[in-house]
Amino acid sequence: MTKHKKIILIFSAVLLLLAAAIVFLWVKFGQRAKRYQCTNYAMGTYIQQTVYGKKASTAAAAAAQGIGTLEGLISWRADGSDTARLNQAAGTDWITVNAETAKLLQTSLKVAEDSDGAFDPTILPISSLWDFGGNNQHVPAKSDILKYLQYVNYKNLRVNTADSTASLRNHGMGIDLDIIGKGAACDEAVAAYKSSGADCGIIAVGTSVGTYGNKADGSAWSVAVRDPTSTTDNAAAMGEISLSSGFVSTSGTFEKSFRKNGILYHSLLNPKTGFPQNNGLASVTVVSKSGALSDALANACFVLGRQKSALLLQNYGAGAVFTDSTKRVYVTENLKRKFTITNSKFVLQS
Repeated sequence: MTKHKKIILIFSAVLLLLAAAIVFLWVKFGQRAKRYQCTNYAMGTYIQQTVYGKKASTAAAAAAQGIGTLEGLISWRADGSDTARLNQAAGTDWITVNAETAKLLQTSLKVAEDSDGAFDPTILPISSLWDFGGNNQHVPAKSDILKYLQYVNYKNLRVNTADSTASLRNHGMGIDLDIIGKGAACDEAVAAYKSSGADCGIIAVGTSVGTYGNKADGSAWSVAVRDPTSTTDNAAAMGEISLSSGFVSTSGTFEKSFRKNGILYHSLLNPKTGFPQNNGLASVTVVSKSGALSDALANACFVLGRQKSALLLQNYGAGAVFTDSTKRVYVTENLKRKFTITNSKFVLQS
């Protein structure tokens, strides 16, 4: 065999090896580029999913189905739901609920205890008076608020996760798990992505976001943080959080609000006063290990205020972005390298 032929054979072998390597890499990683997107409606809001991998569409469908089932369990407005039955049985006896409902009740109760009632899942008797987002949203009479405040007390909620039972101690009480429903829906979706064999994915349920894995290219997700001064019809971002496999929830004055005589009334009620909390904050965004938990913590931190929230966030290993009404932004130490302001109208504080 001539030297020239040997060179040709070696070159051909190298090309074959390169081709084989390309095929291998495409089979192993190229499938991650397969993307499936869908939008549907549940939990009173639009749900947007972007899922990657050969099982992407299957995973998204499983997530949507799981969220629908969850809503049927925890929505107090749904006839026959666990929370509707629990509210109807208030002041009587323990009732059996779905294990998932019991878990969410326990999470709510734990955050209520740890926040000294800044978050309270028994807020329904008061929130229903305001009817935020309903056909009769209005400022209730102070006498009515005082009358129904007596029914708001998380200490009278009892949960047993061992046998999936729960009870409300007094007549007139009511549970509202819608407060953490959107985050819980993100938990449901991420669990579906994992069990269905998706490579990675992201879901947005209103102001709650859940991520599974890194993006298809291996980088972290960029989760937008809403500008709390923007309207629902023209929502804009004020910053973004870099996130891999986690959950983000925002509580802000832009949610379910209305104006009366020039005063803004929003649905983030202080459970101890029955009125919207007014402490100078415009929004709180929390990053946590679960969607339901990030929802509850965002609500609690908004009511507590930035300084009083520090210990609560630390206890749960969570991070937060606080935006006040003057567009000043404060970020907890554990998020400073992951958060970036994208709107020059907002100023990051040291």
